[in-house]
Amino acid sequence: MSNLEALLLGVVQGLTEFLPISSSGHLILVPWLQDYTFLTDNESFNKTFDVALHAGTLIAAIAFFRLEVWRLLISFFGVLRRRSIATSEERLAIAIAIGTIPAVIAGGLASDFIDEHLGEPWMIAVQLIVFGALLDWADRRPQERPLEGSKVKDGLWIGIAQVLALAPGTSRSGITITAARWRGLDRDAAARFSFLLLIPIVAGATLFKGIGAVDEGLPPGVGGPMVVGVVASAISGYAAIVFLLKLVRTTSYRPFVIYRYAAGIAVLLVIALGLRPATF
Repeated sequence: MSNLEALLLGVVQGLTEFLPISSSGHLILVPWLQDYTFLTDNESFNKTFDVALHAGTLIAAIAFFRLEVWRLLISFFGVLRRRSIATSEERLAIAIAIGTIPAVIAGGLASDFIDEHLGEPWMIAVQLIVFGALLDWADRRPQERPLEGSKVKDGLWIGIAQVLALAPGTSRSGITITAARWRGLDRDAAARFSFLLLIPIVAGATLFKGIGAVDEGLPPGVGGPMVVGVVASAISGYAAIVFLLKLVRTTSYRPFVIYRYAAGIAVLLVIALGLRPATF
């Protein structure tokens, strides 16, 4: 694996983790389009590298939301201590905690099925289009509440929606933003809720998979590219957060919907013309 390939995949991960266009889908499609087979030929390292890139985006999210994360942690443990919710910040903390649970359960139960049966290029293309249309529909709904108006029930519904993102092509940020807009959160609040929800789920997955990766070891010569990938993921992820939050203050999520349509159609055309196979 070269540093340039790691840099490319790190940037792809950082941008697409936070923009609602599917990071897992792009991390499959980019090597597929390039006929780059190192990761598919080294399945165990593929998973390790994926964990490393997600660690980069986790760093970006914590760095950007460091003050919010600290306050939410204090609020969460305050609720546990008192066994009651007193403030809007405590409601948000509990909503995020509840929203984390469905994906943890589903990921634990269905991880093997997902690895074996989902993530084919044609599936990713279809899901880019279908869930892009769903985001477009939800984003047309009224903007009723800011982040401070989040309810505990929001966390449940958004968390259930997040389960769908286990399938590459759906987009974790895309489906959680879609659910948040459907629940009436404004565009800025939907993005912030989605990004805050990322932190516990990615932190847990990174820790769990990272332990397994250490036990399995690494192929020779990949240490440098892994560092390059993590740094690229963190920097591009931070930039993506800044960009998206600035964008949705003045416009809708429509640009990402159009991109999803274009990317999905382009992949289907590549397959239909026989330029690349529909499956691995």
